[in-house]
Amino acid sequence: MKVLIVGYGSMGRRRIRIISGLIPTAEIICVDTDPKRQEMASEAGLTCYGSLSDAAAKRPDVAFVCTSPEHHTDIIIGLIRAGIHVFTELNLTSDRYEEIMSCAKEHNVLVFMSNTLLYKRQIEIIDGLVKGQTKKLTYICHVGQYLPDWHPWESYKDFFAGYKETNGVRELLAIQLPWIVNTFGKVVSLHTEKMTATNLDIDFPDTITTILRHENGNTGVLVVDVVSRKAVTKVEVFGEDLHIFWDGHKDDLYKLNLETKETEQMKSYEEDEHIEGYSDNITEQPYREEVKDFLSAVKGESIPRYSLEQDKYILSLADQIEGIHGGMF
Repeated sequence: MKVLIVGYGSMGRRRIRIISGLIPTAEIICVDTDPKRQEMASEAGLTCYGSLSDAAAKRPDVAFVCTSPEHHTDIIIGLIRAGIHVFTELNLTSDRYEEIMSCAKEHNVLVFMSNTLLYKRQIEIIDGLVKGQTKKLTYICHVGQYLPDWHPWESYKDFFAGYKETNGVRELLAIQLPWIVNTFGKVVSLHTEKMTATNLDIDFPDTITTILRHENGNTGVLVVDVVSRKAVTKVEVFGEDLHIFWDGHKDDLYKLNLETKETEQMKSYEEDEHIEGYSDNITEQPYREEVKDFLSAVKGESIPRYSLEQDKYILSLADQIEGIHGGMF
């Protein structure tokens, strides 16, 4: 199998690492317009092209789009027209989704939308417990990390999470909302409060708090921010017959025993694969599982857990939360 990686940044290198482990015989080529990254790829023993057309001409079987989100749509459409199956990281903009879907159908090409949390074992456990309940539930979810710590090797002004259109708060919304909607139900109403709590040189709120009501009566509070000086993921789900606590790591998912009133640990992964340089609550396993799912879907052996249609809906929710014209409510 020939695999094209579009963008030799941190996510591109992660996908290369995973693919090399899953398919040791894969031929991996790259494309990146940055000469420094081209040099890095060459030093790693990879052929790296400066233009997408040159790389696509090598007729790869699949491509992974790992560039900044603002460039994704044109890249995806170019790959589709070249007959290449596409795995894309978060897009964060949905204004051309109809064009992407129409083009993919015309060329009979799979476009696989990444959403790593749907493959995280702790989320799968929470999802199963929640869907096993018959009574209404409430959840509290807080996710945040100080923006300058996202990419400490460069200024936050120089990458997409610092831009208004693809800002870090919006990215966190796009990451968290899919599992929340999948687990608790479609959203029928929401209320949002926004604030700025830092002196960061950004033109978007650094903290957003949203109350969501779901069609089945569940309700929740979602807080996302680029303020927290320690990277945080905290989830609590409670109802008359269920109480769950999770602090974002492999070994801190707990359920309250309703009879003994003791919290009981729920095992997820036997081992935690953590890569140096990433926050300690980010592990490799879910990234590997979604790549496996993509490769299986390309062969027609499975259906992706997350689709472009679903992502369009999620980004419409994000638009509403951010107050962008075109939100669903």
